Amino acid sequence: MSLFWGNIPAAGSIINSVAVIAGSITGLLLRSRLPKRYIEMAFQVLGLFTLSLGFFMAQKTSNFLILIFSMVGGALIGEAINLDKAFSRFSERISEKFRTSGESVAQGFLTASLLFCMGSMAILGAIEEGLGHYPNLLITKSLMDGISSIALSASLGSGVLIASIPVLLYQGGITLLAGHLQPYLSEAIINEVTAAGGLMLIALGISILDIRRFRVANMLPALLVAGVLASVFCK
Repeated sequence: MSLFWGNIPAAGSIINSVAVIAGSITGLLLRSRLPKRYIEMAFQVLGLFTLSLGFFMAQKTSNFLILIFSMVGGALIGEAINLDKAFSRFSERISEKFRTSGESVAQGFLTASLLFCMGSMAILGAIEEGLGHYPNLLITKSLMDGISSIALSASLGSGVLIASIPVLLYQGGITLLAGHLQPYLSEAIINEVTAAGGLMLIALGISILDIRRFRVANMLPALLVAGVLASVFCK
């Protein structure tokens, strides 16, 4: 079955990425016009929303041992690679071009990337289009992400705009590989990966609210570990 919708490969992911860009630009324009106290309030609400979404996603797990071992194992791998340092260097380079806070760029990029990419809608939508169907899920997700990116960029800054890149690469990659990935991406695997992403969002929410800073980037390998463990133990 064709991997194309119309004549454009991964069109749903392209639309999703463009929606994030449009929403982010809108949010950045609003950010420059809003008083600081409004931005701070939006920032706090965003932290609470990220926490609540993280708790919701974490409940997708059907095996808490898989969730625990994937998070611990993934975090240890991330610490060994020191992904957080790589993200910091990346944000510093971006901040030099945008002349803004490096921490804000990194936090905005990581928060938006996890919010937009982690979840069953991103995976199932990409597979739906990859198997030759009309990308209903991704178009719906594009509308949701576009609206969300307005609030995200208004509170977190230009890093949200850069999140359009992993949205395109992540979902587009799944779409183009859907025929090969579909037999392996069972509901159990998607749920465990979603649950691991949920715990990361909880950590991000706590960081946004300035309760405690977590090196969330170092937890990213847990997504891969969760998928591997679920494929082995969730039959």
